[in-house]
Amino acid sequence: MSTVRRRGKTVIGLVLTAVMLFPVYWMINVSFTRDQDMRKSPPSLFPAGGTLEGYRAVFDQQLPYLGNSMVVGLGTVALTLLIAAPAAYSLAKLRPRGSGVLSFVLLIAQMIPGIIMAMGFYAVFLGAGVLNTVPGLIVADSTLAVPFAVLVLTTFMSGIPEELLQAARVDGAGSLRTFRSIVLPVSRNALITVSLFTFLWAWSDFIFASTLDGGGRRQPITLGIYHYIGNNNQQWNAIMATAVVASVPAAVLLVIAQRYVAAGVTAGAVKN
Repeated sequence: MSTVRRRGKTVIGLVLTAVMLFPVYWMINVSFTRDQDMRKSPPSLFPAGGTLEGYRAVFDQQLPYLGNSMVVGLGTVALTLLIAAPAAYSLAKLRPRGSGVLSFVLLIAQMIPGIIMAMGFYAVFLGAGVLNTVPGLIVADSTLAVPFAVLVLTTFMSGIPEELLQAARVDGAGSLRTFRSIVLPVSRNALITVSLFTFLWAWSDFIFASTLDGGGRRQPITLGIYHYIGNNNQQWNAIMATAVVASVPAAVLLVIAQRYVAAGVTAGAVKN
């Protein structure tokens, strides 16, 4: 009976996985479909007589937008880690006065809708002259990632044995040297986890991009895809081809960082 039950759960899991992945398959299918076959009824489950016109359009027109997204994503990761790692170390190990209140404020900050923050940033960036710029997008995207990063890293760093830090102090290391030489290497899994989520948020951002860089020359791929959408014409194969190409960096990063992410997410959940 247990074998039958296990097989039943496996079948259910496969069916649910297929259902969840079907939109991805359909995106790939449409990216190879010719324009004249888009409104075919019933639609073809396989791109018979497919075309590469959508992918040609991507590599001819969308590479600058992909490059912009890559710069914004990597810049957001760098800025987030630069702020969040020292802050998390301070909250976890140095425990300054008011650290509990600060942690609560960071938790509340994650509940603020992005569109409200975007409108606030618009007024600030307009006055500062950084509207429609890559640095502006990096700063805006970092505001979503920093609270999450601080909370995750604080949880992880709280689990670092005090004996390890005390040994560093006995050897003459100060707080900064201990953070750089001990805490950061030990926190590798958590840092990779935070970096991955931060990059994915920045890579897929649309609210900040459309509000703060809607008319600039440094638009990310989430806005570049809209160049194929007009009032009377939608190039669906090009749209889906762009979505497929834009999904590749995220998929590659997820595969590479999978084991680090699993360790980073669960770290600190159980204490001895």
